[in-house]
Amino acid sequence: MVANIDRLRAERFYDDGTFPNSSLPLLFYEEALPRGAASPEQMEALFAANGWPPAWRASIFTYHHYHSTAHETLGVVLGSARLMLGGPEGREFDVEPGDVIIIPAGVAHRRLDSSSDFLVVGCYPLGQDWDLLRGQPGERPHADHNIARVPVPKTDPVGGADGPLIRHWR
Repeated sequence: MVANIDRLRAERFYDDGTFPNSSLPLLFYEEALPRGAASPEQMEALFAANGWPPAWRASIFTYHHYHSTAHETLGVVLGSARLMLGGPEGREFDVEPGDVIIIPAGVAHRRLDSSSDFLVVGCYPLGQDWDLLRGQPGERPHADHNIARVPVPKTDPVGGADGPLIRHWR
C-alpha cells in the first residue's frame, strides 16, 4: 500500500521551561493511510517497510510525557482522539484512523480524550530505545543532553528514504 505524504503539517513546539520540546518540527500526516485501510497490520507494514520497526499497539498516556532518547511515531488505526502536543502550552489535535504523527525527541504529548476503541501503533527508528519522562524537577539538564544526542533518522516512517522527514529535519 502506498502512503499519502501530501497532507503533511509541520508543527514546532519550543522549550516551555518544563518540557524541552524541540527545534525539529513535529510532523503530522493527515490520512497517511486511507481511513478504511488503516488496520494495525497495514500501519505496521508501512512503518517496517520504511525502517521503523513496530514496537507496540496501545493507546496514549493521559499525562504529559516525552522521550529524551528516541523519536517516536504514532499511527492511529482505530477510533479517534484529541491529543495535546507540545505540553500544557502546546496545541490540541484531533486524530483519526490513518493519521500518523512523528514526534521528535523531547516533544511532550498526551491524550486528552478518545473513543473507547482508540488504538495506536507506535514505533521508533531502528536502534533507538525510548525512556519516559514527565517534566518532573531534576529531569533536566540530563534530558537535554540525551535529546541533543538522538540522531536524525535515516528514513521517514511514512515516506521512506526520500520522505518529507528528511527535508524537514536536516
